[in-house]
This record gives sequence, C-alpha cells and structure tokens, in this order.
Amino acid sequence: MTKMIRSLLVLAVVACLAGAVGFAQSSGEATYKAKCAMCHGATGVPSAGMAKAMGVKPASDPAIKKLTAAEMFTSVKNGKGKMKPIAGLSEAQIKDAVSYYRGLK
Repeated sequence: MTKMIRSLLVLAVVACLAGAVGFAQSSGEATYKAKCAMCHGATGVPSAGMAKAMGVKPASDPAIKKLTAAEMFTSVKNGKGKMKPIAGLSEAQIKDAVSYYRGLK
C-alpha cells in the first residue's frame, strides 16, 4: 500500500512539473500574442498595411535576424522608430517574448 501511495505521489509531482514547464515555455508566446502580434503578425509576418505604415519587417528579414536579443529587448522597453515602448510588461515577459519572436521563421 505504501509503495502504491509513493508511486502515485511521484506521478502527481511529475505531472505538476510537466505542467509548469509547459506553462513556462508558452509564456513568451502568450505575451507575444497579447502585445506584439497585432503589429508584427501572429507568425512574425506583418500585414502589408502594417509593414508599409509602420515599417514593420518580418521576423525572417535579414535586418531583423542580425539584431541581438538585447537590442530587441531595448526596442520593446524603450521604443524604436515608430514603435512606442510596450507598457505593462516585466523584464522577464519582454525576454520571453523576444525569445519567442526570434524563434519564428
């Protein structure tokens, strides 16, 4: 009986940790979708109108690919060009969103 309880407890802990890891991995995506996708596009490709009006380039553009994560972080935090600073995000949320964006093709 004790062995069964111990096994169930271990299984519950593993399930909880797996859920926490899954949530941590999706936080950048959630932040990006909530704060960035309206201009940069859900897949990192802005609409033609947004690209023209605001000068937003796709995530796959060589000029974007050469930016460091620190440069992107600064752009989100302080704004750059026509992009205003994005308010209401913690530094961790910005870093997660930047990581997610950099992973888009």
